[in-house]
Amino acid sequence: MWNKEKCNLCGDCLVKCLYVNYDREKAIQQIEELMEGKPAEILSECVTCCACNEYCPTGANPFDLINHFQEVYGSLPIPDKVKRFMDAGVEVPSSLERGDDSKPALSLCVMDPFLPKDAIGGQMFDNMTIAKGGDYFCYLGYVHIGMDSPLKANAKRFVDALASIGSKEVVLLHADCHAMISKMPEYGIELPFKAIHIVEYMKEYVQEHRGNVRPLGRKIAYQRPCASRYSTEIEPVLDELFELIGVERVERKYDRESAQCCGGLFSRIYPDRIKPMMEANIRDGIEAGADAMVFLCPLCMGALAKPASDNGLKPIFITQLVRMALGELAFPV
Repeated sequence: MWNKEKCNLCGDCLVKCLYVNYDREKAIQQIEELMEGKPAEILSECVTCCACNEYCPTGANPFDLINHFQEVYGSLPIPDKVKRFMDAGVEVPSSLERGDDSKPALSLCVMDPFLPKDAIGGQMFDNMTIAKGGDYFCYLGYVHIGMDSPLKANAKRFVDALASIGSKEVVLLHADCHAMISKMPEYGIELPFKAIHIVEYMKEYVQEHRGNVRPLGRKIAYQRPCASRYSTEIEPVLDELFELIGVERVERKYDRESAQCCGGLFSRIYPDRIKPMMEANIRDGIEAGADAMVFLCPLCMGALAKPASDNGLKPIFITQLVRMALGELAFPV
């Protein structure tokens, strides 16, 4: 939620943005125009990576301000088929596969069709209740097409659907779902269950089953998803997980606070501007000495897996990586 009282007009949010080249004066001007309700230039330049919320030193959440007015002014040239794709999320066939009620449930949101075939399986997920499909759609993806109203309008529906699973704890595979959960306090919605990020779940599992871990001894480039900007507390947990499974997250230009968006959507809207950045992101991982590129978001993996593979970076979904360390899958050659 945008918090005007916290904004001190420092301009850091847009000065640090990887997708515009604003000096501090212009950055401040853009925020001032938005605060006055004007259609500032940034509305059409923003690629909805959400990073400015993390850049903001005072927690004012400038992306929420930008995203709100993107919807008000219809600022982004989103193709109709992309809007239809987003609207179809709630219509994806749903299923609830009952498992051991003493274990946490696992929600796949609508990501099941986009996951690698062996992403879910093995000892970590054995006999868990698994919920998937449109009934469990989280709606956060609408921010990427310049809309914030569907989130608030459907927040209660999302929480009620997860609550209907009947588990005290629900593990959220998709980073978007955890990000959506983080917004519930601003909507005044309390959770009747404990929401657990997939990274938190896997780290706890690996800690409890250290005897099953075979350290991988690999270097990886991590592709941080945009939704992780809402869940920054997961970053140190992720680092702990990588250490536990013997993986080095290489230091590179486009990671952590300076991570790039995968570019999957906006490379179609602004190809001349975004595709070179996607190429730089892959090159950055290679130059940092990574063996593979690891993904937390299935859609990010869909956007970058082929260019990563074509350039010698093996694309791996994060659950696959942990299964490799547990001896269930082989590291790709």
